[in-house]
Amino acid sequence: MKNHTNSQPEDMHLSDERGVLSWEQALQPARRGAVDWESIHISLEVIRNGSFRAAAEHLGTSINVLRRRVDELERSLGIKLLTRHVDGVRVTSEGEKIFEAAKKMEVAAYELIQAGEQTNVHLSGEVRLAVTEGLGTFWISPWLVEFQRANPNLLVDVHCAMKSADVLRMEADVAIQITRPTVPDLRMVKLGRLHFMFFAAPSYIETFGHPKTAADLVNHRIVLQSDDNQQWRELYDRLFPGIPASHLVALRTNVSSAHYWSIVKGGGIGILPTYAQWIGAPLVPLDLDVKEYVDIWMTYHPDAKNIPRVSRLIDWVIQAFSPEKFPWFRDEFIHPLKLMDHYSSDSLMSMPPNFGHRRP
Repeated sequence: MKNHTNSQPEDMHLSDERGVLSWEQALQPARRGAVDWESIHISLEVIRNGSFRAAAEHLGTSINVLRRRVDELERSLGIKLLTRHVDGVRVTSEGEKIFEAAKKMEVAAYELIQAGEQTNVHLSGEVRLAVTEGLGTFWISPWLVEFQRANPNLLVDVHCAMKSADVLRMEADVAIQITRPTVPDLRMVKLGRLHFMFFAAPSYIETFGHPKTAADLVNHRIVLQSDDNQQWRELYDRLFPGIPASHLVALRTNVSSAHYWSIVKGGGIGILPTYAQWIGAPLVPLDLDVKEYVDIWMTYHPDAKNIPRVSRLIDWVIQAFSPEKFPWFRDEFIHPLKLMDHYSSDSLMSMPPNFGHRRP
């Protein structure tokens, strides 16, 4: 952590006359009241990301929420921790001491969790995971074998549906969805981003030819997925203004799995995630300068993290969508034919057994 202020003596105590406690005393609940660890964690994330905006994006929450938590922490401790500037935030000398201690607490907390997991490896009970149908079928299900083998006494109830589950009403312990949650009481984490482009099967191209531009699509057979996502209706209207679906669409389905197999079997040209080739399909990506994306979100009840078996599932879901491991979940678009260049051998070895029989 960079120090942006003048250095201070190691044992920094401010005068008692001013009524300001030393940094060591500030962290002592007996003198200052219970310290809000969540606010300290949030402050650490703001520092690590360099700004409130970047931290809000990383944590999946609003800038105002982060600012309020940091302000409350500063008032609680009676110390100015951060200063805000046009190019981001800077840590005060008092804040440096606080955050160095906080990082040690963070490490200790992680070690405590790890120790608890080692003594409680036989978690039992049921965990309920709700996920959109496409991600549930083509991504989560293959990975669940790994999770189940690591937690053999857990019953994993997976509910795949086109609509998001209501975790506040306990319809699921954890939900994975492609629409950003709007309920303020939920905990949410941005897992990654799905990038989409047009694909076709080799058999389709052999029969009907290869479109060179998006304008050529009017002379082809189109496969659509019909759901409640306004994004896809707007894309159709943008690409084919004034053309009724009945004049252009060869096949329309209501779920991702049927849509996927319609394209794989040569039913027509359609939009798929860029990782489509990595799940075993001999598909051809079409460079028509048409790219779309949706963000992937995980939500759970605020109290769910306190339940060990649910906490285990939450941690596993985050790893299963790791953009570092799996480049197709990164924010930036990577062409399907170049994904291998961004895919490490270690990540390749971590793919689920028999996850796909063909890769680019």
